[in-house]
Amino acid sequence: MTDTTAQISSTLVLPYLNHAVRMYEDSYASRADIDAAMRFGCGYPAGPLTALDELGLDVVRDQLAARHAESGDELHKPADLLEKLVAAGRTGKAAGRGFYTYADGEVVPDEETPSADDAPRPQHEIATVGVVGTGTMASGIVEVFAKAGYDVVYVGRSEEKVAGVQAGTTKSLDKAISRGKLDEESKSAVLGRLRGTTAREDLADVDLVVEAIAEDLAIKTELFRALDAICKPGAILATTTSSLPITACGDATERPEAVIGMHFFNPAPVMKLVEVVTTATTAPAVDETVRALCGRVGKVAVSCTDRPGFIVNALLFPYLNDAVKLAEEGEHDLSTIDEAVKAEAGFPMGPFQLLDVVGNDVSLAIQRELHEEFKHPGFAPAATLEKVVAEGNLGRKTGRGFHDYS
Repeated sequence: MTDTTAQISSTLVLPYLNHAVRMYEDSYASRADIDAAMRFGCGYPAGPLTALDELGLDVVRDQLAARHAESGDELHKPADLLEKLVAAGRTGKAAGRGFYTYADGEVVPDEETPSADDAPRPQHEIATVGVVGTGTMASGIVEVFAKAGYDVVYVGRSEEKVAGVQAGTTKSLDKAISRGKLDEESKSAVLGRLRGTTAREDLADVDLVVEAIAEDLAIKTELFRALDAICKPGAILATTTSSLPITACGDATERPEAVIGMHFFNPAPVMKLVEVVTTATTAPAVDETVRALCGRVGKVAVSCTDRPGFIVNALLFPYLNDAVKLAEEGEHDLSTIDEAVKAEAGFPMGPFQLLDVVGNDVSLAIQRELHEEFKHPGFAPAATLEKVVAEGNLGRKTGRGFHDYS
């Protein structure tokens, strides 16, 4: 690795690690869930707290302190917990203890380490699942549940949209057959579990509904109000929102205790992570049921509460935004930054490649939410991110974003 490569990577990755420490320090999510979220949600080789232990908490603390002295940015100031752990000699894997405890290089279970006894146990029986929506995410969720053996009722706005889900699922299953991962009998069984409809009333008897429609709060709350009237008592109502308040969805119903977030990642059949998001009124039994359900459909569930960004987006998008600001300084071109992060940090994609995959409009909307929630000046969306969105260069979906795909 060149000095330039290492410098670019540390410039972007160290604040991300610091944000993760603050998230854990705030008790927003557990140590294990923060690490699992970034591993399974972003494909990172290690979660941020594990990465800190490997790098050395004292080394990262010193580098952040130097950055803070230079920039004055409070986001670069080492988190209080980082300082406390270093002062206590808990400097990471080499010292035998950091965020985790180690013996012979392996993590030693402690009071925070989940055990088999801690596994969630379903409190509600889930046999039939409803899905509202027919887009890419909704279609993927339909496939996930049907492949796991659940009967699925999915609702679209038109017969054409409904047929599109059936066709898309069939295509996906055919692809799995061509790769030797599925046979024709299994394909027929999966398709036999699907029932498409344009009538929300057909969700009356499902045990859980997953909403996967447009990221518009007014539209979502109207839907939750309708689902509350349609669905049977005891049915769980879940939303896949990545940025809107789940509490508002619950408040639109007479059963806020049964409303929860199930934030799948795209493409849902492939990505392992689901962020299970509880509100102040979500019943513990509902949380337990949904987390257990995630395990039954082959997903890794991580838990957090209802605030913008949840775990993954709250850690990911400030890092992406920082990459845009670094490019604005003019010392490094976009491809150099992309390649430096991949080479040094082992991330599967560079920041500009990822922005273009996610969609720059989506990225900007999430960054604005984070800025509004946390009020950090450093979270203000980068000017160039605002500019590419204003110009309609939204990424791969438009053929041009930070990179050109035409």
